[in-house]
Amino acid sequence: MSATTLKTRIGEPDIECRYPVIIGENRVIGHAYRWHRDWLVVTSEGEHNLRRPPKGTKGIDMAAAYLAEEYAAGRVAAVALDLLLAEAPQPLNGPVPLLHPRMPASDRNRAGAKTAFAGLAEQRWRPVLHGFPGSDNPWYLLCELCGWSGVRYWSHHRGRNGNPPSAHRHDGGCIGEDRVRALIPAYRK
Repeated sequence: MSATTLKTRIGEPDIECRYPVIIGENRVIGHAYRWHRDWLVVTSEGEHNLRRPPKGTKGIDMAAAYLAEEYAAGRVAAVALDLLLAEAPQPLNGPVPLLHPRMPASDRNRAGAKTAFAGLAEQRWRPVLHGFPGSDNPWYLLCELCGWSGVRYWSHHRGRNGNPPSAHRHDGGCIGEDRVRALIPAYRK
C-alpha cells in the first residue's frame, strides 16, 4: 500500500492540542501539532519536526501526509485510538506552572508569562494543564464564566491596536457578549 492510497482522517485534538492522524477503524499512526509555526509529529518512533509547511499547504495536511508515508513504509506503528484516549493527559487540579515545558525559562519568557497570567485572570480564563506556551501557540484554557474548555491563543486575548479583545469568548456559546462586557472590564468598549 502506498501513502497516496492510504486514507487518513484527523481526529479531535487532545488537551495538549495534538491531533491524532487516524487510519481505518480508529487506528492512530501519530499525533500532529503546531509549535511556533512549525508542525511536529509524534509517532511510535518519537518526535519529528516537519518545519513550516510550504505556502498554500495546511500544516495538518502536511503532517498527515508525512505520517501516511511513514506508516506505508513500515517505519511507524499504529495504535488503537481507545488506548491513546485512556492514556491522554488530564487537567491539573491545582495551579499550573508558569511556563510550558517547551518554553525556555528566560527573563523575557517569564515576563511574558506573568503578563499573560494576569490578563487571563482579569478575563476569567484559567489554564488547566500547562503554563504559558508563548503568544501564538495553542493553550488549553477553561472559561470560568461557563465551564467551557478548549484551545485558545494568548495573542487572541490581548486585543489589537488599543482595542479590547473580542467579547465573543469561544464557540459553543458562553454567557452572551453583553453579559461578558458587563462582568469583565477588559471587554468593554
